[in-house]
Amino acid sequence: MDKVQAFRSRVMHFPDDQANSDKPNFQYLEDAVLLVKNGKIESLADAKDMAQQGFDLQQCLHFPKQLIVAGFIDPHVHAPQMDVMASFGEQLLDWLEKYTFPTEIKFSDKQHSEQQSARFVNSLLANGTTSAMVFTTSFKHSTDHLFEQANAINMRLIAGKVMMDRNAPDALLDTAEQAKYDCEALIDNWHGTGRLGYALTPRFAGTSTRQQLAVAGEIFKRHPDLWLQTHLSENLDEITWTQSLFPEAKDYLNTYELFDLVGPKTTFAHCIHLNESEIERIATIGCNIAFCPSSNLFLGSGLFNLAKLKSYGIPIALASDVGGGTSLSQFRTMADAYKVCQLQNYSLAAAEAFFLSSLGAAQALSIADHVGNFEIGKEADFIVINPALSDNVHQRVKLCNNIEEELFVYMTMGDERLIERTYIYGEQRYQNNMLTNEPSRSLS
Repeated sequence: MDKVQAFRSRVMHFPDDQANSDKPNFQYLEDAVLLVKNGKIESLADAKDMAQQGFDLQQCLHFPKQLIVAGFIDPHVHAPQMDVMASFGEQLLDWLEKYTFPTEIKFSDKQHSEQQSARFVNSLLANGTTSAMVFTTSFKHSTDHLFEQANAINMRLIAGKVMMDRNAPDALLDTAEQAKYDCEALIDNWHGTGRLGYALTPRFAGTSTRQQLAVAGEIFKRHPDLWLQTHLSENLDEITWTQSLFPEAKDYLNTYELFDLVGPKTTFAHCIHLNESEIERIATIGCNIAFCPSSNLFLGSGLFNLAKLKSYGIPIALASDVGGGTSLSQFRTMADAYKVCQLQNYSLAAAEAFFLSSLGAAQALSIADHVGNFEIGKEADFIVINPALSDNVHQRVKLCNNIEEELFVYMTMGDERLIERTYIYGEQRYQNNMLTNEPSRSLS
C-alpha cells in the first residue's frame, strides 16, 4: 500500500532551473503543503489552493511557525575526526601528526569504529545534514561500519576508505595492493546499495605513493560511476612539500592528473592557493570544489576566493570539514563562509549560502537528480527549522521583513539547536530533545 504523508508549513527551496547561480532563484511559500508518497516528493503547493481543490488539510502535520527546507548536503567531512575538533594551536601538517592520525588509529578497534560511526551519523541528522561525502579511515571496517549505519536509515551517503601508504604512522598505512583489494571489496558490497555510493579516497597526494595513486586511477577508469575525493592546495607548506615529492609534476593539481584522478565526479577540498592554470583546468574538466571556511580559518590555511572561482563556472559546495572545521552545523559553516567572503569584498547572501548547502551541493556531487530540493519525484530529505528553539534567534526573526532576512539570521546566529526534525526519505530520523509537543494537525 502506498504511504502518503502531508506536511503543512512555510517552505523554501531552490527549483532545478537555476539560470543565474550568482543569485539563486528560490521559491518561498508562506503556507504550503508538501506531499510525500513512498519516500518521494509528490507535490508542493499553496495550502489554500490545495484546500480549494478538495484536499483535506486536516491530514497534514502542521508546523505553522517553522520553516521546511531541503536537507543540508555536506560535500567534505571526516567521520573519524569528531574528537579532533577544538585541538589547539597547529597548522595543517603538524595538526595531522599531533591530533588527527592518533585519533584515526583508534579506529583499528572494531568496536570503537562501530560506535563512532553510529555517533557520526546521528550527529549529521541532529545538524540537519541528510547527505554527505565522507572520508573514513584507512581501516576497511570503518567504511563498512559507516555504510551499515547509513543504509539502516536509507540515507543518501557517499564515502570511501582512506588510501594512504606513506608519510603517516605505520599503524595507519596500507599498501597499493591492499588499497586495491579493500576498495574493490567495498565497491562490490556497497556502491549502489540502497542510496549509497563509493568514493575513491586518496587522502592527498603526499600520503600516497605513485603506485597507489596509479591503482586509484585504474579503478576510477574501470568504474566511471564512482566518485573521487581528496584535498588540494589547502596550505602553503603542504604545496611546497607536495612539489618536493612529485618533482615531475608542474603543479599540485598535476599530481592527480598524472594518475587519471581528475574528472567531473572529482571533489577537491579547499583549493585556496590554486594558480591560474589550475583554476582553468579544473573549470575545463568540470571538477567540483568543497569550500571549507571553518577549517581554513581554524588552521590558518587561508581565504577561499569564492567570487573568483565561481566566475569560472566551477561547481562549488559548502563543507564543514570536521574535524578541522569546528562544527557539523551548516549554519555555523555558512557564518564562517560569510566572514571569509567579507574579508575579500564579497557579500555572501543568505540565499546563495543555503543554495551551496542544498541544491548547489547536490549539483556539485552529481546527485541533484535525487536530492537537493522539492521537485516532484525527488527523494524526500528535508528538515524543519524552528527559530523558537533559540531565544535570541526567535527574537531576531520577529524583526525580519522577508524570508531573505530570516535566512540571514539563521546563517549568522543559528546552530544545530534550530533543527527541530530531520526527515530521510520521508521518515523522521531525528527530533530535537528540546521539543515538548508533537506538531498539531491542521484545522483549517
